[in-house]
Amino acid sequence: MSAPAILDLSDRRSERRQGTPRTKKRLATPLTRNTLIADFLAICELDPEIESLRAPADQSEFQVGDRTIEHIADFEIVREGQSFLVDVLTDEDLLTHPLRTAAIHGLAAEDGRHFSIETAASIRAEPRFTTVRLITACRRTPVTAGDRVRILHQLDEVGTMRLVDCAGAVMNTQDGVAAVLALACEGLIAVDISRPILPETQVRRRRLPFTDPFSF
Repeated sequence: MSAPAILDLSDRRSERRQGTPRTKKRLATPLTRNTLIADFLAICELDPEIESLRAPADQSEFQVGDRTIEHIADFEIVREGQSFLVDVLTDEDLLTHPLRTAAIHGLAAEDGRHFSIETAASIRAEPRFTTVRLITACRRTPVTAGDRVRILHQLDEVGTMRLVDCAGAVMNTQDGVAAVLALACEGLIAVDISRPILPETQVRRRRLPFTDPFSF
């Protein structure tokens, strides 16, 4: 190789070392409101304390200072016989929400229903978010009639069980844990979604199946 060619090659290598990396980190895609609503509904579906959910809620009135603000919340949730109003917002929408400041200190409608705002920070809080995703991933696991009866029967007999013990009753499904969690997706089994999925995760029979908020 000639001297000019060697010098030219050396210059190219130097430029490559000093240049910017070829690959750059992709910017995180901002969460849309529809995505957050889907995550929120998945949480509600698995929360055994939620008796019913309706969307949207009936119009309500809020007294904020000397103003009366009329507002229709995204959802009305009934938990242990008490109604709660919930809005699901992106961080951008939160900045312009008329009840944002008042809700920080606790806010209730004139009819007594407590109002709260759910954002990405609260909806995707860990470990609940990962636990919900792990459970919903088992939704399509086929559970035979025999395994279904055995799982539910032993919960009726014992009450609360460890997840690993409850899965031991499964005979026909390859993944016993997935079979138990599939029944949780149907609203037949209650799982503590505030904790990670572990062998000692407590499961019990859920007497009140989740109510479809859209009555499909």
